[in-house]
Amino acid sequence: VCMMSDRSEIVTTLTKLFWSTDHHDWEELRHTLTDRVLLDYTATLGGEPRICTPDDVVDGWRPAFEALDAHQHLVANHMVEIADEEATATASFIATHQFRGETWTLGGEYHFRLHRCEGTWRVAAMRMVPVWQTGPADLVTKALEAAAS
Repeated sequence: VCMMSDRSEIVTTLTKLFWSTDHHDWEELRHTLTDRVLLDYTATLGGEPRICTPDDVVDGWRPAFEALDAHQHLVANHMVEIADEEATATASFIATHQFRGETWTLGGEYHFRLHRCEGTWRVAAMRMVPVWQTGPADLVTKALEAAAS
């Protein structure tokens, strides 16, 4: 029963992470993350994985997602493994981004590491592994450039 409750709480944390991003609830997003979170978007952005604070994550994501006309992250098929205060999870995703009539959609997997912090599961690391995409991959850049002009 405890493991099932933990699994449910972990899936809820991951759902809140993407829901809060899609609804621009940046305070809620901060609450889904540990004090230091390892973000790995190197498969789409290149570079190296980065260790960030929750504020760094919001500062990085907010301009991009607020510049788009619409975006939605659907995350499902959660596979969760729990060991005491640590957990790993993998989930399938489809992320759709729209700007000025164009749509960029990508799908694949997210890999997460979570820690239980003061009774609450929080994301300590996340790595996106895209498998497919359609539309202009530079759509977010176009939206950011338009917002800056």
